[in-house]
Amino acid sequence: MVDIVSKAKRSQMMSGIRGKDTKPEMIVRQGLHARGYRFRLHRKDLPGKPDIVLPKYRAAIFVNGCFWHGHDCHLFKWPKTREDFWREKIDLNRKRDAASISDLLSRNWRVLVVWECALKGRLKQEPDAFWNLTSQWLDNGTPFLEIRSPEHKDDGQYPTAHDGA
Repeated sequence: MVDIVSKAKRSQMMSGIRGKDTKPEMIVRQGLHARGYRFRLHRKDLPGKPDIVLPKYRAAIFVNGCFWHGHDCHLFKWPKTREDFWREKIDLNRKRDAASISDLLSRNWRVLVVWECALKGRLKQEPDAFWNLTSQWLDNGTPFLEIRSPEHKDDGQYPTAHDGA
């Protein structure tokens, strides 16, 4: 299938996609701050450079975009153009994510993965349910939690045990 926009326009569109300070990340950061949690951003000394780090809780939070991390949910569709390129790119992202999470857990860091679909779209979490899950996880010491849309089935993407919605 031929791309419907020019190469220059596609390049401009792709360059506008951010890796930091995304809307879902800002929602999580603002909510944590409003609830009294204090954190650091994008610590380069930790595997995977977590989006949010709460040193007091020894907790790292990744806010993953469903497309870029290949989440099996209603927000993700495989591209129809350059399929081999996208499969390789997204598969590498998934492998890198799993390795970062495993590395953090082995260093006795706790990890929370928040998927974009938990925060937006027709199947998003209710805000109170999302914040209750997040606060409980921070306070109870569970090593790993993955929060996704309530309708989402576990795809086994990560090799660790899952709690979550």
